[in-house]
Amino acid sequence: MTSVLASSLARHSFLRDLRTPHLQRLSTAAKEVELPERHRFFDEGGHADRFWLIETGRVGLDVHIPGRGLVVIETFGRDTVLGWSWLFPPFQWRFGARALEPVRAVEFDGRLVRTLCAADPELGHELTRRFAEVMLDRLQATRLRLLDVYTHPGQVRPGETLWPDV
Repeated sequence: MTSVLASSLARHSFLRDLRTPHLQRLSTAAKEVELPERHRFFDEGGHADRFWLIETGRVGLDVHIPGRGLVVIETFGRDTVLGWSWLFPPFQWRFGARALEPVRAVEFDGRLVRTLCAADPELGHELTRRFAEVMLDRLQATRLRLLDVYTHPGQVRPGETLWPDV
């Protein structure tokens, strides 16, 4: 695990065009991580205190469906962001996530980022806006996929991925 330079953060699409002083502040809450396949990032209902900028690898976002267990509802790869629940009370994960293959990412300390945002409302507004865009996209995609689950019951067994090519 190594610290992250602001210039490295600027290359990720989620933070692209963020002002340099904001990138420098965020870099104080960031570290590079390499995680093995099957690493569990978080579980639905757990305490949310981090987020990740995915650089390489794939991550499966999952949800517990009664009678089916954990079902992967979306997958993310390179140049995506994982985790938004750290930003909003009650700071609990709404989904679960695990590495589907080895992942290299930048991990952020959510508590520290919230403190940075409180001290710099412009940074807070910009991050909230960016996470809101991600949330809207993902919630819409999740809604459509869950409709498919309930429209075609019995086609997915516990632990299976609904959309392997997502």
